[in-house]
Amino acid sequence: MFFQLLADDPAFPDPALAEEDGLLAVGGDLSMERLLIAYSNGIFPWFSEEDPILWYSPHERCVIYPDKIKISKSMKQVLKQGIFKVTLNQAFKEVILNCATAPRKGQDGTWITTEMQEAYLRLHQNGYAHSVEVWQDDKLVGGLYGLKINQVFCGESMFSQVSNASKTALIFLSELNIELIDCQLPNDHLMSLGAEMISRERYMEMLQAQA
Repeated sequence: MFFQLLADDPAFPDPALAEEDGLLAVGGDLSMERLLIAYSNGIFPWFSEEDPILWYSPHERCVIYPDKIKISKSMKQVLKQGIFKVTLNQAFKEVILNCATAPRKGQDGTWITTEMQEAYLRLHQNGYAHSVEVWQDDKLVGGLYGLKINQVFCGESMFSQVSNASKTALIFLSELNIELIDCQLPNDHLMSLGAEMISRERYMEMLQAQA
């Protein structure tokens, strides 16, 4: 079953009550308070421009353990050659805009609406959301963004304009002081990089563990 959120109450129902596809609740807003409560409880918003705000908490979570990330021989060569320069939190607004506008196979639009971009920019300005930027010849060619909750990086989206740029961003992220990269939902690209599925219970244990 899923729940209707109240406009004046930022709380969420128990994530274990989510439907089979992970849908937990509808409505509410994208205020900083509500988003921080959501991510701290393994919940994230995911909806299209014309939809109401939908909140998900999958029963199984797609994650990458940093020490298990798969780096191919060719990718190791790319990193060794220094083709890219990688930075942290230097161009958050540009990264999220590129993630929103990047064409994606099988998708006509984006879930990173203008409202979502503004909400995550507020989170970034307050130190909760972070970006990794990948540069080639001083041009932003790839990156990712998300929230850090305790020792878990809750990844939201990534983009790549040239081959291997988003992989470079993910590998850089895996070398930071985190215990887990939350990818939310699986896809072939993530699984090829070493992603795996864990239970919500295991995910919540890691999410709530203090450094």
